[in-house]
Amino acid sequence: MLINSLLRGKNVRLTSLREEDFNKIYEWYNDAYSLRLFDTIPSYPYSEEHISNWIKEKQKSSNDYIFAIRSTADNDFIGYIDLNSISWNNRVATLSIGIGASDVRGKGYGTEAMQLILQFGFHELNLHRIQLCVLSYNKPAIRLYEKVGFIKEGCFREYVQRDGNKYDMYLYGILYKEWIEASS
Repeated sequence: MLINSLLRGKNVRLTSLREEDFNKIYEWYNDAYSLRLFDTIPSYPYSEEHISNWIKEKQKSSNDYIFAIRSTADNDFIGYIDLNSISWNNRVATLSIGIGASDVRGKGYGTEAMQLILQFGFHELNLHRIQLCVLSYNKPAIRLYEKVGFIKEGCFREYVQRDGNKYDMYLYGILYKEWIEASS
């Protein structure tokens, strides 16, 4: 059976990133709070050119699929999501998501975007496993990942230091058969 709603949900849809979206990502990567949720790199103000080059390299790669998350109501760009570092012979990908617009966090957009990217990864790319890492203090993201069926598989203890404190990095994964069970 063909899925006629690939990359489109009730409240969000996944599209290609456009040049005009790069400025928003630039803003998010220059906001220490957002960056500390997205990444383990130091909160450093990257240039627009750096962000633009990073995205364009991902878009050229055959091992990365990066999407804009857009609201279906008004087509606003609210975040991005990607499957990256794909190991095709093992059918494994790493997932990343960032809801950068703080006014839309906690409203279910991330859950719907995750469901769409998992559907894309498992049905369109024929992946077997999708994995991700999350910092232990990012409680909303952890709730999201577990809600859509990810299972905590391990921990990199005291992986990152922020403001004089050490935080763990958790490894989560979901297999195709687990996603099918969680989706039904």
